[in-house]
Parts: sequence; C-alpha cells; structure tokens
Amino acid sequence: MTVTTTTQDGVTTITICRPDVRNCVDPATARALYDAFLGFEADETAQVAILTGDGGYFCAGFDLKSAGSGASDEWIAGLDIPADWSDPMAEPRPGPMGPSRLMLTKPVIAAIEGHAVAGGMELAAWCDMRVMAETAVTGVFCRRWGVPLIDGGTVRLPAILGQGRANDLILTGRPVEGAEAHRIGFADRLCAAGKALEVATELARDLTRYPQACMRADHLSARLAPADLAAALRREWASAQAFVQEGRDGAARFAAGRGRSGDFQDI
Repeated sequence: MTVTTTTQDGVTTITICRPDVRNCVDPATARALYDAFLGFEADETAQVAILTGDGGYFCAGFDLKSAGSGASDEWIAGLDIPADWSDPMAEPRPGPMGPSRLMLTKPVIAAIEGHAVAGGMELAAWCDMRVMAETAVTGVFCRRWGVPLIDGGTVRLPAILGQGRANDLILTGRPVEGAEAHRIGFADRLCAAGKALEVATELARDLTRYPQACMRADHLSARLAPADLAAALRREWASAQAFVQEGRDGAARFAAGRGRSGDFQDI
C-alpha cells in the first residue's frame, strides 16, 4: 500500500508510504490520497486529519520518472476541469497530486520531515496548518524541470506568504529550510527533527476538544469562497500545457539522473 490511514481519538493520520522515492506521488498514490481524504471527510468520528510521509520524508512532489516516461499521461489527461465547475465542496474533483482540489469541512495538518518540495510543497500548502521539523526543506524544486505548479501552489502560496515572498519562492525555486519557513509563515510550528508527527498529533488533539460546528464554520469563513477557489484552480490549470511544452523533457532529464537532491546547477 502506498497510502495508509489510521484514526484514533478523532484524529485521522494519512501517511504516504513510498520512502524509497522520498514519497513522491505517482497516479496510484494520488488516487489513494484523494480517496483517503474523501473517507476522512465522510467519517463522522474523524474531526482532524494529519498528512505525513513515511521514512523521514514528507513528499518530494510528483513522480517525475512516471511523468517522463508517459506512464502518467492517462491520469493527467483525466484531470481537466469543466468550465462550469464552481463548487469544490459539493463537486469534489482530484488534482494531479490527489486531494489538492478538495475543500474539506474539517482541518488538515501537515507533519513535515525531510523534503516537502514541488508538488509536495503544494500538498503542504493545501493543508490548513503545517508543523515542520527544523531540518526539513521546502521549495518549488520543479522550477528546474519546466514542470508547472498545478496543484494550487500559485493560489495558496500567495495567500499564506504574501505576494512578494510567494513570488520569490515560485520564480527562483530555491530551497527553504525549517527556520526560514517558520519565519516567513509557511510553517506554523517548528520542531526538532523527528518530532513533526508527534507535535502535529498533539495539535490535532487540542483541536478535537473544541465545539466542532463553531470551529468548522469559522474555518470555512476564513478561506476563499468555494466559487473563488474553483475559479482560481481553473485558471491555474491552464498552465498544464507548459508540461507538454517543457516539463516532459525536464522529467526525462531528471529520470536520467540530472539535478538530483535539489541541485540547480546540473539540469
């Protein structure tokens, strides 16, 4: 299984389990994540979710070997957004990374160790709060390969960071370590290495103590209106054409061994 789900005391923990590839997401994993979060939303006993990764990594983005080989083409082709889609809550749809187009009624916390980069950064930004280890790193690493942000990154990063800081990260793709991520507001909690899931679980349990209807109403009101989010995601999805033009070649270069581990020099 590439995704596991456990629920205890109202807290659902959803874990990406592909540590041999730093928990990058292929189509099967994306579908499993999407289904897991739909299951969390439907489970009346579950009040807060945590998204994390196995083996000391959060998520290194979409599986570029799959993308470069064409193995993901059918999955990506099935993700087109209808022009009249306007309600992510009433009409849920998957994104390339899985749950990135969902608008849930209940909060989700990211527990980040290791890499949360490219699409992995977008998954973390999709979450409502982020607990990040001091040694973790985030960034738009897909900048190296001509792979666009198509999982809500261009929508959510400006909302989280402000436009100027979002521009810096989106345009340069540079790595951002835990301390800076906390300083600029990407990480809501900073913790010691190896403690992200523990801290996120404590935070989630705190949230379960509150009257849930009131908390969820405030949570919904504090976000973009569903129609506005849908419009922004439709606009962003137009960038998917850039993958056809540049990203496939970039993914193939990555698969051949270029620019690994955040190296922006040999790409």
